[in-house]
Amino acid sequence: MTPASPPYADTGLLAPEWGQSGAASATSDHAYLRALLDAEAALTRAQATLGLAPAEAAAAVTEAAVPDRFGIRSLAARTPAGGNPVIPLVADLTREVGEQYGPYVHRGATSQDIMDTATMLVAVRTLGPVLADLGRTERALARLAAEHRDTAMPGRTLTQHAVPTTFGLKAAGWRSLVLDATDRLTRVRDSLPAQLGGAAGTLAAFQAYGARDAAALTAAYAREVGLAVPALPWHTLRTPIADLAGCLAFTAGALGKLAVDVLTLSRTEIGEVREGSSGGGSSAMPHKANPVRSTLLSAAARRAPQLAATLYGSVAAEDERPAGAWHAEWEPLRDLLRLVGGSATHAAELAEGLRVHPAAMRRNLGLTRGLIVSERLSAALGPVLGRARAKELLTELTRRAHAEDRPLRELLGEQPEVKDIDLDDLCAPAHYTGFAGALTDHALERR
Repeated sequence: MTPASPPYADTGLLAPEWGQSGAASATSDHAYLRALLDAEAALTRAQATLGLAPAEAAAAVTEAAVPDRFGIRSLAARTPAGGNPVIPLVADLTREVGEQYGPYVHRGATSQDIMDTATMLVAVRTLGPVLADLGRTERALARLAAEHRDTAMPGRTLTQHAVPTTFGLKAAGWRSLVLDATDRLTRVRDSLPAQLGGAAGTLAAFQAYGARDAAALTAAYAREVGLAVPALPWHTLRTPIADLAGCLAFTAGALGKLAVDVLTLSRTEIGEVREGSSGGGSSAMPHKANPVRSTLLSAAARRAPQLAATLYGSVAAEDERPAGAWHAEWEPLRDLLRLVGGSATHAAELAEGLRVHPAAMRRNLGLTRGLIVSERLSAALGPVLGRARAKELLTELTRRAHAEDRPLRELLGEQPEVKDIDLDDLCAPAHYTGFAGALTDHALERR
């Protein structure tokens, strides 16, 4: 029997959106501890490159900054006393480094420097796999769009059949959103900055320890930690967090669009698509194959905006370092990273395994007895019969099609005034998809 987890362990039991994804480990407490230690070691190395600390100190801190040397539970238990985990971590790291070089641990920095920098590292490390999964999704959707470029299906507006479209165009639209998300995530990821400002954003302590050039120090730190160079300390200038919140929430929504369409199209009475092997069973109904991937994507898309709202609310951060606004970001940002990380994995598996049923699409095109092409008929009959007469005739035949349960094509064929018109062509839904094919081709040119 597997031993029971501690009561405070996050196993992902209630988080199927992300619990078994790479984002779970990339945003775990252990991952944050690693990032905090990386930020501390990079700070000492940066000072050593500028002659502000001995090279031996940089080596000692880097050697000691190994996550396995530190107890996460102990750090968590001591975090409430100071309000953040950096304070107990600095005490433990200083002890690990030893008396000779311990004074160079965290020298000149404030807790928020390390916490913000670590948060940026966690975000960058999480977004790498997210972008890889979005690439998988995009490629799968591109294949579907090309394969079904001319596969006609009902276009639906306000839940009702409107005019025909193609599944290729729909898949191309999903892909376009995925590419939009990819562009935004890439741009934000590459701009996420290190944080270095000291107690109140002036870098005064670093100057006291001998720094002569604030820009050189900040650039050296950013280089050591592997993040972008900030223009200013951003303790209360939360653009990086707001940008990250926005692109994460958009990504969740973009993947949610794919999901809600699949949920609609895979309804039993529609049956135009079906999730592949990911379909889940029911605890009570053996016949069901639930669209689980789409369900989880839809759930994530509903949660993400509220998480982003908290992060946007923290932009209004008072003074030179805030009380509460900074602290309020940690959990919702981690939740957003997890949701988007899990969503990207689910979306890739959904797109790669999606089953398309053209026969069902053809069947559904006929559900309105041919009325789905009434727009085309109106445009074609107007010049022949006159606009007013064409409208009058189509209105009457539409009523009769419903009342008599007869196809519009059959009723039109009985009208002497349209006997010279090729009704077979005009009434064929697959012949009225507009520029859907060309639009799909154009969309697939985007890389």
